[in-house]
Amino acid sequence: MSMMNHFVEFRSRLIKVLIAVAITTFVAFFFNKQILELLARPYYIAVPDSQLAFFKPTEAFSAVMWLSLFAGVILASPVILYQTWRFAAPAMSTREKRWAYPISVVFVLLFLFGVTVGYVALERGLGFLLGFGGDALTPVISVDSYLKFATRFVLAFGIAFDFPIFLFAAAAAGAITSKKLRENRRWALLFILIAAAIITPTGDPMTLMLLAGPLYILFEISILAIRFILRR
Repeated sequence: MSMMNHFVEFRSRLIKVLIAVAITTFVAFFFNKQILELLARPYYIAVPDSQLAFFKPTEAFSAVMWLSLFAGVILASPVILYQTWRFAAPAMSTREKRWAYPISVVFVLLFLFGVTVGYVALERGLGFLLGFGGDALTPVISVDSYLKFATRFVLAFGIAFDFPIFLFAAAAAGAITSKKLRENRRWALLFILIAAAIITPTGDPMTLMLLAGPLYILFEISILAIRFILRR
C-alpha cells in the first residue's frame, strides 16, 4: 500500500471515529444531568451538605460540554478500537489478526473495569484531599475544576488497567516471556506502586492500594495468559 493510500485509509478511519464520537456525545448531552449527578456523587458523599459552584457565565455550559464529550468518548471506545484495528490490519499477519478481536474485547472490558474502580476510589481520594482543610477552610469548588479532576482521575484508572494488553502484545511479538516476568516480580511490584502513586495524587494509602492491588493481580493473570495461551 502506497503512502497516499495509507493517508486515505487513515483519513477514512479518523472520520468514522469522529462521527461515532459526535453521535455518542450528542446522545450523552441529553443525559448530562444524570451523568453529572453520577459523577458528582463522590463529592457530595465526601463533603455532605455542599454544592458544586460555577463562577463564570460560560462555566456551566463548558462543564456540560466537557462532560458530554467525556461520556461520548467512553461510549465510542469500542468503535475507536475497532477502527484502529482495521487501519492496522493490513500490516498484520494471519496469526496476529486471529488475536486482534479477543484482545480488542478484553481491552474494552479492562478499560471499563478500570473506570469503575477509579469511580469507587474517587470518593476516598476526595475525602482525603478535602480533609486537609479541616474546620478552618470550607471547600467551594467550581463544577468545571471538579469535572476535569474527576474525569482525568477515572480515565487514568481505565488506561492503567489496560497494561496487561501491552504485556500480552509484547510477549506475542517475542519481546518478553512469562519466565522473564516471573523473575522480575519484585521490580514489577515496585513499578506498579510508583505508577499508582503518580496516577493517584491523593497520597491516601487506601486509594493507592485500590489501584495497585488490582494492577498486580492483572500482572499475575498476564503471566498465566502468556504462559498457557501463547506458550511462552
